[in-house]
Amino acid sequence: MALIVSILRLAIGILAFPLHLLNFLGLWNWICKKWFPYFLVRFSVTYNKEMASKKRELFSNLQDFEGPSGKLSLLEVGCGTGTNFKFYPPGCRVTCIDPNPNFEKFLIKSIAENRHLQFERFLVATGENMHPVADGSMDVVVCTLVLCSVENQERILQEVCRVLRPGGAFYFMEHVAAEPSTWNYFWQQVLEPVWYLVFDGCNLTRESWKALERASFSKLKLQHLQAPLSWELVRPHIYGYAVK
Repeated sequence: MALIVSILRLAIGILAFPLHLLNFLGLWNWICKKWFPYFLVRFSVTYNKEMASKKRELFSNLQDFEGPSGKLSLLEVGCGTGTNFKFYPPGCRVTCIDPNPNFEKFLIKSIAENRHLQFERFLVATGENMHPVADGSMDVVVCTLVLCSVENQERILQEVCRVLRPGGAFYFMEHVAAEPSTWNYFWQQVLEPVWYLVFDGCNLTRESWKALERASFSKLKLQHLQAPLSWELVRPHIYGYAVK
């Protein structure tokens, strides 16, 4: 089976030669950073429609983690276009981080459409290095469809723990690797190298639940599900929250 995966990867790699050439020349990353927000705007509308009930379920107890101020301080890592905003409770104070500055104009539009929130600031930074955010300053950190593309999952989870106050919570919803014995996993393996290039560093076969289980949270509530999505490759999901 490994040989077949390698052969198919090679064949697809040949078909995707122009992308690999642009990447080799150092041009693809710039192109990808420019076009990816436009793709995500369209994709997020569909994703939110298909996952709305799961997102409402996931975020239903956000207010349980309000701090002493009576307002929820929330940090969204990898905020993208701000498609989670409508699921946050009124009065929530939102800080956003994303390494791609090209998301900002789409984020501004989402802020204008979600007046029930108190927007604090947008920071251009990676999740692995959130130094502008003070230790223990957040009640909640949210991360959706981000752990698939970060360079170091362990490091980002360390940073999440650092910025959370004691008793604060980390909410996540991520696509993950399929069961190894399935055809879906087979095609995830075959397509992963090209997928990684096209979708800005996204990995199809990450077992992100293992990183969460290893992280230093006091409580972890994690569920696996087959998401009701059109794209079968990203149907395997995990979602839930972890308490510091």
